[in-house]
Parts: sequence; C-alpha cells; structure tokens
Amino acid sequence: MVLTTRAAALVLLGVLPVVVWPDAGLALPWVALVVVLVVVDAALAAPPRAMVLTREGADQVRLGESATTSVVLENTAGRTARGLLRDGWPPSAGASPSRQPLTVPPGERRRLTTTLTPTRRGDRHADRVTVRLLGPLRLAGRQRSVEVPGRLRVLHPFPARKHLPSRLAVLRELDGRAAVRTRGQGTEFDSLRDYVDGDDVRSIDWRATARRRTLVVRTWQPEQHRRIVIVVDTGRTSAGRVGDAPRLDAAMDAALLLTALAGHAHDRVLVLAGDRRVHARVTGSDRAALLHDVISTLAPVDAHLVEADWGVLAAEVARSTHRSLVVLLTPLEPAAVEEGLLPVLPALVAHHRVVVASVSDPAVDAMRLDRDGSRAVWGAAAAERTSIRRAATAEALGRLGVDVLDAPPDELPVRLADHYLALKRQGLL
Repeated sequence: MVLTTRAAALVLLGVLPVVVWPDAGLALPWVALVVVLVVVDAALAAPPRAMVLTREGADQVRLGESATTSVVLENTAGRTARGLLRDGWPPSAGASPSRQPLTVPPGERRRLTTTLTPTRRGDRHADRVTVRLLGPLRLAGRQRSVEVPGRLRVLHPFPARKHLPSRLAVLRELDGRAAVRTRGQGTEFDSLRDYVDGDDVRSIDWRATARRRTLVVRTWQPEQHRRIVIVVDTGRTSAGRVGDAPRLDAAMDAALLLTALAGHAHDRVLVLAGDRRVHARVTGSDRAALLHDVISTLAPVDAHLVEADWGVLAAEVARSTHRSLVVLLTPLEPAAVEEGLLPVLPALVAHHRVVVASVSDPAVDAMRLDRDGSRAVWGAAAAERTSIRRAATAEALGRLGVDVLDAPPDELPVRLADHYLALKRQGLL
C-alpha cells in the first residue's frame, strides 16, 4: 500500500485544531477516521496484478536523435484503473516524461509513450515499469513493479558521412565510370595486344599466340577489389577524451567512412575492435549491408582500462593470407606503441600494407602556442615535449614501412579516406 500527499494533508487538517486547543481527544478520532479512509480507499483501488504490460517501439536510434518507446496496458480487472506509470530507464537514455497519469477502463487498453533522447552511444536497457493505482479518494493505492524488457541501441552519429559524396566521385573516376581506366602492373587481366620488344616473356599468352600465329601478351591493371582490414583499438589509450568525446568515437568515425568508401569500391572489408580480446568482428563486401552491420556492431563497444594486446589483434589480422591494407586505429602514444605495437609490426608489414591512424588532441597544439604567463610557459613546454615524442614515434613507424596519419578528430576520417584513394590511384593496394 502507498500513501499520497492527500492523506498527509488530511491528517494535518485534523492536527491543526490541536495546536490551537491542546486536547488529544480531538486528534485521535480524526487520525482514526483518516486511517479507515485510507484502508478503504486502498481496497477499492484496482489491483496492479490485473494490469498486463507489453512494450512497443524503436530498437535503435542515432546518437543526437530521439526515439519513442511505448508501454501498452491492458486492464483485466472489473474496475477502472487510475494512477501513475513510471517507465524506468537509465539517466543516459534521456527518458521523458518520467511519470505519466493513466486511466484504463475495464477490459480496455491504453498506450503510454516515452521519448528517449540518449546522451551516450551503446545499448540502453529498460528497468522495471512501476504501476501505482489509486483509490477513488486518491488517498492511498497499491503499487507493483514489473520487468517489461526493452533495449535501445544508440548508434554512432557518423558525422564524417557528409564527406562521403565527394570521395565517391573520386572513386568513380578511379573505377573508370567517370574517367578512362589506366593500365599498369597489377593482378587483374585487362586485354591482349601484340608483343613488342621489352615485354616480359612471362606475359605471353600462348593460346592466343597459337590462334593468331603471332606473339600476343596479356596486359594487366591494378586489382580493384582488394581486402581492407580495419583494427580499432579499444584499450586504455582510446578512453582518453578529446574535447567532449573519447578518442574511440573519433576512431570509429574514421573507420565508418573508410568502410563506406571501401564498400562502394566492392573491396572486402574486415573490421575488428578489441584490446586484450576481440570485442567485435564484422566482415563483408555488400555495400548495402556492410556499413549498417559495422555501425550496429560497434555501437555497444566501449574503451576498457586495459593495455591493448597487439599480439592477439595481429593474430586476427594474420588469419587473412591475402595481402591487405591493414589500418590500425590507435592513439600514437609513445609508451603504448613502443611496448605493444612495435614488436608485431615487422611481421604485419612483411605481408600487408600497414597504415597507423591516430587521433591527435588540438588542445595540445593550443598549449604549445600559449606563452602568456609562467604557468602557460610550463604548459607549452610540456605540450612541446609531447609533440616531439609523438613525432619521434611516427618516424620510427615510418622506418618500418608504415604510413602514419595523425590528425584531429574532425580531420582524421577525411585524411584516412584520401590516403585510401591515393593508394588506389597509384595501384599500391
């Protein structure tokens, strides 16, 4: 049984005369009367167990947008149910309103809708739904909390998608739909032509030569449909915040733009996210389903306060025996790179083309330029030292044959996409 503010106000109404005329004989009968009214009112309330609850609504939404979820109540009791309903969600789900009045006549249904505006990426699970049904006097009632399962998957907002149309135009030129395809050394057959001095004898097509009775060679073009492996580091260094978001979210934004671009190029894409173990794995080449699967799978992945085990992640990459473009989205933190990533890079570079893409912090560059006051000078010195160490780490990676991209969150997706297109243009994939 639950009491309302009306019951408390009714008790105070009987106590006030006692303050003016101190006489306990006036208060006790009044309190007893209120108790009787409360008990009767609670007994007349519809039983909460007679309410059948089900849930309807959206199961996913992009971060920054709103979705709705509804609780459908069916009254199987013989009296009208009046009261309040609270649909419990975690604070990060942004549920509104928190409480809603309800009136459900016998044998009828009502739908109460809650608007969800999440503030964080990932899965948000509904807590219990609480139904409080009051008596006709609204002095007291009965309450019950029921588990009505519900989940809302909050997807990455993917702000870099605005750059996709311009990069697709470049990709169409490379594919020959908007420009002439160029021939060159590669692995995909292009055409036949007569042999000329200086041609590689290994390119001679002996069957065509026998038919034409003159030497004929095959020409090749750079392979267009390659394999792309994107590894997203979810270790402790990715948990650091740049601006209002963790580095991991910016790395995911870059991964999504590259996935969308490679999917349109019909490249086979493998996306991995992990630290000491792999938390997400998505593969495919169907551009219609690939991007959706990657966005949905990466949505609940968060950074963990553990050191990334690059041996485990490199072993996952090594499962692909074909030469691939391997993109490692990891912060360019000197200690973490030197101890974890550097030892496994030689084996990766020997079989794949490797790119390390890192999210830099614009605040560090701002500190380097600030010389206003002694505190700012010390901060500038620390920022300069950090920049020098990052540059030295990038140089060490470059000596191993790794392409290094280090850019702020809003620039990294574009830099990575342009680098991918440049490699395609040069036939280096």
